[in-house]
Amino acid sequence: MSFRVFALLTLCVVLTACSKINQENYARLKAGMSKAEVEQLLGTPTECSGALGMTSCTWGDEKSFISVQYATGKVLMYSGQGLK
Repeated sequence: MSFRVFALLTLCVVLTACSKINQENYARLKAGMSKAEVEQLLGTPTECSGALGMTSCTWGDEKSFISVQYATGKVLMYSGQGLK
């Protein structure tokens, strides 16, 4: 195995291990948290959309994600899939 391949594989493992999209951080989410508190915990969301005082933000991808729904800037409900 060449050094480049080894270095790339090592980097991928390290980045995956450092992901904030995990079961531990999911367990820290609580209803009523502010959007700023959630972003401090999970980082910048991958995607957000909203209307009429409701916002839905997602972190991660289609295989592993955390989705948070806000009402007037506070966590109303949240869900996750594929978390490790």
